[in-house]
Amino acid sequence: MHVLIVDDEPVIRKGISKMTEQYVPAFTKISTAENGQAALERIRTLEPDIVLTDIRMPKLDGLELCRILHEQYPHIKTVVISGYNDFSYAQKCVDYGVKHYLLKPITKADVHEVLAKLAKKQSAGYIAPSRYMEWVDLMEQHIWSLQTDELDELSGRWREYCLSANLSLARLKELLCDCSDLLLKRFQARNFVPKPKLSFLQAGNVKDALDAFEAELRGIRDGLASVRSGNFRDPMEEAKSYIDNKLSQEITLDQVAAMVGLTPTYFSSLFKKMTNETFVKYRINRRIDRSKELLSVPHLRIVDIASEVGYDDYPHFTKTFKKLVGVTPSEYRAALGIK
Repeated sequence: MHVLIVDDEPVIRKGISKMTEQYVPAFTKISTAENGQAALERIRTLEPDIVLTDIRMPKLDGLELCRILHEQYPHIKTVVISGYNDFSYAQKCVDYGVKHYLLKPITKADVHEVLAKLAKKQSAGYIAPSRYMEWVDLMEQHIWSLQTDELDELSGRWREYCLSANLSLARLKELLCDCSDLLLKRFQARNFVPKPKLSFLQAGNVKDALDAFEAELRGIRDGLASVRSGNFRDPMEEAKSYIDNKLSQEITLDQVAAMVGLTPTYFSSLFKKMTNETFVKYRINRRIDRSKELLSVPHLRIVDIASEVGYDDYPHFTKTFKKLVGVTPSEYRAALGIK
């Protein structure tokens, strides 16, 4: 389990952190944040199981943080820390599902008592839905793109999270079955029908079940590679070809992502990683490269070339061309000896 401690006073923050470290059994991870805004950033990245937050803080106070947690992360257990004068204010958090309070000055006994209550509630095991769906999305993308290293890394993180969630073997098998079914339906929609063995159902412990599930993912990936039999075209190459052939059109990132079968967010990240350019930057550069090729053809008018590469606004084309090439289209053509 992961605990996040939020307080703008360094001494108190460090003190509560120390008390939490002394709790037995130990938590998997203990993080801190100096205000609500910093806490929210950590929550969105790490998604802790328990949040202990002060009520009065700069930038984003505890009340607002509790409201956001209640709306966006209802599974996270929240404990509000307040001074005596702020207690009535802190009680407003009850509307946001807060049931536990710590009144300053805080003792180790106070902290351990509330952690014991929350840890007991979490003992049955829990996987955050948002994290689960994010991982299913990534599993699908990595398998479909035949990204072996990325899939193995994701499997490792999935394993670590499942183990830290304290899931029972029965609950884990249920989760893995659901994940397999979801992946199967998604691949069927892409006209690929994997043949899962579901060997994790015969596992006698959590570790063996996770081992079998990882083997299942690798099997799906290998099966897809076999079906493609070397005819697979890299999705980034396919995307670049699609963009290059439609320079005169205003296609969107979402359209290209859909064409290669990836989510827009994942496609954008992968495209930049593989090309060292954003989708927009790549398209602009290709438009200018294409315009340079056309400028070498004497009988073509520059205004027509601009339209051909997707610039109906001629002044904008001239400005963009000069910015990237260093000269105007007319000057570029003149340098080629074409009048």
